[in-house]
Amino acid sequence: MCDFVFRNVCLEFVEDLKTWSQARISCENRGGELLQTITRPVKKFLKNVTKEGNTTWWLGERVQGKPAKQNGDNPNKNCKYMKLNPLQLITTSDCNQRRGFLCIHNLQSSSKNLILSHHATRTRLKRGLDDMAASITNIQALLLAADDALHHMEVTPGEPTNDSRDKFIQYLLSGTKTLTSTFASQNIDVMNHIINCSNAILLLSEKKCDIQTNPNPTDLFERILQIFQIVSILMGSTNTNTFIMKFQTGTIYQSSFNPADLSNAVLGSEKDGEFVKFPSFSALQDQLGISGSVFAQLAAFKKNPHPSNDSITGTVCSLLLSNGVSDIKLKNLSQMIEIFLPRPSAPALLNSTVVLEKDSKALTNINVSDPNVTIFFSAEPSVNVSLVVALSYGSPPRSGDSSNRTILSPKDGYRWMITPKMLQQSPGVWYIDTRLYNSTWEPGLTLKITSFMSKCLYWDVEEEVWSTEGCKVGIKSIPERTQCLCNHLTLFGSSFFVMPNYVDIANTAELFATVSQNYVVVALLCTFFGLYLVTLLWACYADRRSRFKRKITLLEDNHPCALYNYLISVQTGHRKNAGTSANVTVKLIGSEGESDTHVLTDPDKPVFERGAVDMFLLATPYPLGEVKNLKLQHDNTGGHPSWYINKVVIQDLQTRHVWHFFCNCWLSADRDDGMTKKTFNVAKNNEIASFRNIFQSRTSTGFRDEHIWMSIVNPPSRSPFTRAQRVSCCMSLLLCTMAINIAFWNVPLDNQSPVIFSFGSLKITWQEFMVGVESGLLMFPINILIITIFRSIRPRIIKSKKDDCENTVRPPAITVPTILKDTEELISFVSSSPRNKISEMHRLETTADLCLGLDRLHEFIQLMQGETESDHHWVYCSKFLLAGLSHLLLCLEKVDGINFQSPEEYQQAINITNLMVRKAEMVFSSHLACCPTPLRRAKKKKSGGCWLPWWFVFLGWFLLLSISGVSTFFTLLYGFQYGKDKSIKWVMSLGLSLFQSIFILQPLKVIGVAVFFALLLKPVAVEETEEVEQVLLGQ
Repeated sequence: MCDFVFRNVCLEFVEDLKTWSQARISCENRGGELLQTITRPVKKFLKNVTKEGNTTWWLGERVQGKPAKQNGDNPNKNCKYMKLNPLQLITTSDCNQRRGFLCIHNLQSSSKNLILSHHATRTRLKRGLDDMAASITNIQALLLAADDALHHMEVTPGEPTNDSRDKFIQYLLSGTKTLTSTFASQNIDVMNHIINCSNAILLLSEKKCDIQTNPNPTDLFERILQIFQIVSILMGSTNTNTFIMKFQTGTIYQSSFNPADLSNAVLGSEKDGEFVKFPSFSALQDQLGISGSVFAQLAAFKKNPHPSNDSITGTVCSLLLSNGVSDIKLKNLSQMIEIFLPRPSAPALLNSTVVLEKDSKALTNINVSDPNVTIFFSAEPSVNVSLVVALSYGSPPRSGDSSNRTILSPKDGYRWMITPKMLQQSPGVWYIDTRLYNSTWEPGLTLKITSFMSKCLYWDVEEEVWSTEGCKVGIKSIPERTQCLCNHLTLFGSSFFVMPNYVDIANTAELFATVSQNYVVVALLCTFFGLYLVTLLWACYADRRSRFKRKITLLEDNHPCALYNYLISVQTGHRKNAGTSANVTVKLIGSEGESDTHVLTDPDKPVFERGAVDMFLLATPYPLGEVKNLKLQHDNTGGHPSWYINKVVIQDLQTRHVWHFFCNCWLSADRDDGMTKKTFNVAKNNEIASFRNIFQSRTSTGFRDEHIWMSIVNPPSRSPFTRAQRVSCCMSLLLCTMAINIAFWNVPLDNQSPVIFSFGSLKITWQEFMVGVESGLLMFPINILIITIFRSIRPRIIKSKKDDCENTVRPPAITVPTILKDTEELISFVSSSPRNKISEMHRLETTADLCLGLDRLHEFIQLMQGETESDHHWVYCSKFLLAGLSHLLLCLEKVDGINFQSPEEYQQAINITNLMVRKAEMVFSSHLACCPTPLRRAKKKKSGGCWLPWWFVFLGWFLLLSISGVSTFFTLLYGFQYGKDKSIKWVMSLGLSLFQSIFILQPLKVIGVAVFFALLLKPVAVEETEEVEQVLLGQ
């Protein structure tokens, strides 16, 4: 059992009495060893260990430390043991004495015999709390026990519990109350120790594992704060100057005053912005009621201890007055206490610049959700004039309405404080009308309008909520610091809201009328739309060209009766002159047979162009089993016969099995090894799942499909997401980016912002760079719905007129030579499989040879009838033979019998063929019943992808045009409101945002996804398309 756990080490006291050698062996059997070194945490633990009796404990031979006693032993011996209470290390030469021993275990490599017990750790925690309870009058012993209890809370799962936390705070508070100011002034380290222990239990309570299901009590902070306040009073009572105590979570300021000196006194740090200013003595005199010294204490905390929905931000302050014995309560003062609460991380104010035309007004609306807030509204003109502002609810102010109206002048900084009383407890939209007052209008007059909201609250201990009772916001409030005016003492906090940019749609006509003065945004949008139209025309042309190349080619030299299909995907490399003009042939070699040599060509489109992926449908009479090898060859014809083949993927369309062939070589007579014919082995699983293969595949797919901008140039050939749609989505994305960027961009200029780029008069600051980053992060989600729709639309495949014309072509004339050729092909295909046990025949030249050929096929049917175990091979062989014989019977019935040597021979051929058709049908039905074809099972299986109907393309275009139109409208509106100079700066920030998105963020996303999939060794996805089913139906 572990008595002490520190990091990955535990100590175990074994009370079995043994000699030193026996103790060492016993520790090793337990999976550990005798304690060899005594570190500082271990020594601290041993000093506090209490064991019953006078047992001594063997230690390891390497224990360092000065022995307490030698006993005349031989110093050459190094057997050491220890005594407890107090801790002593003793060296002896009598290693045969029987003692207990102390074992140490490494928790990462301990044996199965070691049992770790949380109960033992909890016992140590309970013992530490009991020691605290017993040491309340001995503060130093109390703090040692507190350290021990904190350590066990930190390493014990489920701690601190409510009980252990409450007992710890109770004992620490009780011990602190026993101290005197004299002791505190002479033992600064002890007082700091108390503060550290208080901080520690607060942090442990806030970070405990079950904080969601077992939240801390709301008065936890007040109980910890009480310890802070007592320590501060003890340490500051003998100090006539202001006493400052800084700790991890805040700062305490304390000073001693005569009652009269409290008049307008300041406590805290005006430099740091956290201070209070008391009212006059006349307002305090009645409630102070004492003639002795008054201790004033201000505790400032960086974090709100009582989270709520009131958005309390910045510093939280607690103000306390004490006479040294009890607290002094102040409430309902006739004059307010000023509390200044800093907010160092306050966001910068958003401002808007409005051009004020002659005899016009600037209208601003503010959405007020909380009527208890105070609004600070500022309208700073570009020249020295006076302004009149009016406030109204729900609609713009009417002329002649004198309520809620004031004059703004340079004297008051053009600033208006709108109080909760003026808001009349009415949440909703409030309008502020700003116009000239007794001043002469000048051309080019602009107003820089800013606003923010603030609210002062205090923590109501009885109701356990933040309240505004007795507190209000002062006129000296700024975004970085709130001035609260309160008539009582408690814990104070403030909330702060930044008003977003607002543009009044009602002024659309007026704003658009300024286009001659501010043409920056209009020119930018016209440029983008011009580029879009040119790119769209090219994309439509490229889509039309690629539509002819995306078809899957049904090989012309497939046997019409062969119905076992393989999809061959051939990827030509991207190297220079990688495409070929030669005629390419392919042959598949499987574990159960070989295919014929097929020519990979398509009469309707060019194949094997540089970087192209060509797909062919190859049919065989029966399954080839596991495809082991692939033979590729070309005839070295044409103007550029050399061919760089990247890879080939073969898919069994019946079983969906896939084989990869990584070629990555030249088939060329004058390049590489000079060979135009090569055999490739199928890739192994470790090659397919290699980091290099998956990373290259995912990266290529990512840049060609997922990177919305780069995919315009070369998208996947079979993606339903066309180039025209991609270009339009990019345009929509660009317009949305512009609208979002311009709506949130107009931050006030920070003169302290460093310049990160300078070229002539062009300068880009860090402030402008950060605006670009934030806008870039927001731009992609806006268009994700449209892009998803275009990606997920099921292709609409329309049967071409050319296919209809081909179906009306008259079949070739039927003659005896064609019948002999068809029979010879049937025998040749069937005999190519070793399992069929049928040998090839010589060339069939006469009708007599036809009968011999039919007899050979009859023997094969009888062989299949004798097969008792059905599998896919016999199913497809019988199916192939049935189709071939049916075709042969139809030809015999149509041919003229005079071409045979005698009518009897002709009739015999028909009868044999008819008999074999019936037998082949029976054989096929028998094998099919025992072993259904995988194709039929695959059809029952639904596709794993989620496809949308083809007509969803209209919904996608509607959303795209709508979002683009709205974005364009608001971009123009904001641009006209900003003015020419700010619009130019905005264009620079927009350029940075686009650059980051296109060349940094999206490439990093593509590469990151590729690395993620490569590290997880996820197999490369095989492209699936409904065109396969269409080709099969055509076949």
